[in-house]
Amino acid sequence: MKIKNKLRLGFGFLFLIVLSFGIVAIFYIHEISDSAKVILKNNYESLSFAREMRTVLDENKLPLNSMAITDFESQLVRQENNITEKGETEATTGLRKAFNILKAPNSSAADQENAQYQARARLREVELLNMKAIVRKNDRAQASVNKATVLLGLVGTFTFLILFSFSVNFPGFIANPLKKLVDGIREISQKNYDQRLNFSTDDEFADVAAAFNEMTDRLKEWENSNLATVLSEKQRIETIIEQMQDAIIGVNEKQEILFINTVAEDVLNLKEKKLVGQNVNKFTATNDLFKSIIENQTIKSFKIVLNGKESYFQLDSREIVIPNLDATPEDVLSIGSKSVGRVYMLRNITEFKERDEAKTNFIATISHELKTPISSIKMSLKLLQDKRIGPVNEQQLELVEHIKDDSDRLLKITSELLDLSQVETGNIQLNFVLSDPLEIVNYALDSVKFQAEQKGIGLQVKADAHLPKVQVDMEKTAWVLVNFLSNALRYSGEKSKVVIELHEKNNQVIFAVKDFGRGIDEQYQKRLFERYFQVPTDGQNKSGSGLGLAISKDFIEAQQGTIWVESAIGEGSSFYFSLPSVQEVA
Repeated sequence: MKIKNKLRLGFGFLFLIVLSFGIVAIFYIHEISDSAKVILKNNYESLSFAREMRTVLDENKLPLNSMAITDFESQLVRQENNITEKGETEATTGLRKAFNILKAPNSSAADQENAQYQARARLREVELLNMKAIVRKNDRAQASVNKATVLLGLVGTFTFLILFSFSVNFPGFIANPLKKLVDGIREISQKNYDQRLNFSTDDEFADVAAAFNEMTDRLKEWENSNLATVLSEKQRIETIIEQMQDAIIGVNEKQEILFINTVAEDVLNLKEKKLVGQNVNKFTATNDLFKSIIENQTIKSFKIVLNGKESYFQLDSREIVIPNLDATPEDVLSIGSKSVGRVYMLRNITEFKERDEAKTNFIATISHELKTPISSIKMSLKLLQDKRIGPVNEQQLELVEHIKDDSDRLLKITSELLDLSQVETGNIQLNFVLSDPLEIVNYALDSVKFQAEQKGIGLQVKADAHLPKVQVDMEKTAWVLVNFLSNALRYSGEKSKVVIELHEKNNQVIFAVKDFGRGIDEQYQKRLFERYFQVPTDGQNKSGSGLGLAISKDFIEAQQGTIWVESAIGEGSSFYFSLPSVQEVA
């Protein structure tokens, strides 16, 4: 029988038990209620009528007046209509006869006295009969109550025992197979694939047991076949690692070497025959390069003489994370992840380094070679503009101006490329002198004053009083400031202004150039100081080479300074750089 049907039968049986108990209880309660109603309705009313008639006799003298007769008559009629007990009819009839004498107008005083005596005697009989009836019916009702109490107690006890037995045994019908299933799953988690479940019932649990047993059979087959596959894959991975041109080292969470290829052995100069399984501390004490790699120190790139040739390598490391399938007493499985080691890879970047050096040399050579013909072109243009050479018409003069602008841009680009080649080769020539920040600003302003006047842009300087001096290369620092100012003028509208601010903070002199142009989108701000990056323009402003800000960053950082930008669309841009201040000794 299916579990669903068993549950239906079990709860149906409980429903019938509770319903039966309710029916028995209602029956006896109804019977007790009927007995109580009989007592209240019949006997109590007869006693009430007798009391009222006795009151009439007690409160009125003989002969009775008309009102007393009327009251007595009404109560006597009610009594005659409420006769329920044996002997009550005779007593009521005698009461009627005595009352007839009492109300007769021609009866003598002696007859009325005798009739009153008879009436009182008959009233006592009615009261005594009803009192005995009340006692008798009360005893009978009490017996019914006692009987009902005993029966309801027996039925209730029987019902309780059935419900208790059901509540104790029925959950086990569901819980016991589930417990066996959970225990079986725990055994499977411990790789005990011989675990089996057997249920004698013909229900869903038997189907679950069959599926569980089939699963364990498949897992056992997989375990047996998977071991050979794992070994094969392990050998394949080791072969791939060994054939790679990059140096690769794997270390587990105990700092033991998991794998290392021949390239890594040569790079690290490790001559041990058996490295796998040994602790790295055995080698880091005498091998500084290996120590730096294991400690995951920041190494951009380093040079090693390998096989008589200079080789360049770059470190990259990755943590080894695997699923955590540890069994716990509380849960069947605790699923998460845990670190089991780290892989270190030394990428051979010798070819890229050589290409980069060739590119730098090529740029330096080309830039140097271009400066001479560009300078000659500028000289020729200057001669063309000299009226002593000969007059030129307006169209020719406009062409000359365009050529002059383009040659200026070419000369600027070649100069930036030359500076870039110096930066990349590490040959930045810095001439540090003690300089006044205001002198640097004035030097830069002189270079862009004519450009600002052409666009009608005002240049405003705000500087703190008594600024300390800075130990910098004045020419290159001024070049950075000129680059900031040129960009600000290029992207500022006519008749606007550019503000240059100078102030000291935390032993740093901060230079700031603020414009009120359209601003720079946040997505571009992080890339502004990258080489060759240019912010997309709307076509109204000529973009540069994308080198100015990158070179500015290198110049400032070479002087132990910091450079950054703040901007918002519609609010303009602010370019900053800070340089260490020099406190003069008094």
